[in-house]
Amino acid sequence: MEGESTRQLKVARELQRDLAEIIRAKGMAAYEGAMVSVSGVKISPDLASARVYVSIFPSEKAASVMKTLEQTQRQIRGELGRMVAKQLRIVPELNFALDDSLDYVERIDALLKK
Repeated sequence: MEGESTRQLKVARELQRDLAEIIRAKGMAAYEGAMVSVSGVKISPDLASARVYVSIFPSEKAASVMKTLEQTQRQIRGELGRMVAKQLRIVPELNFALDDSLDYVERIDALLKK
């Protein structure tokens, strides 16, 4: 997070909360029964684009859930726009990225149990 302005960090936190709410409201059925959580958001200095990190459980469904998120990106961005209309002049372009740190933790855990 080095080099990010206070404004970027505040906007990123707000976007993370709002996106988590939008995704939660769609329900697990929309994502083939997978649990999707927004683990972080990084936003560009001009606030025009945001990288949205999502973790997906179970991880076997990650590829199909990521595809669904990409396909519904415009709809999600539209809903986000309605939520942040008062705070932001432009709604950032959303780019979803898989946060696989949970998989990493599981692998380390499995190795430690051996």
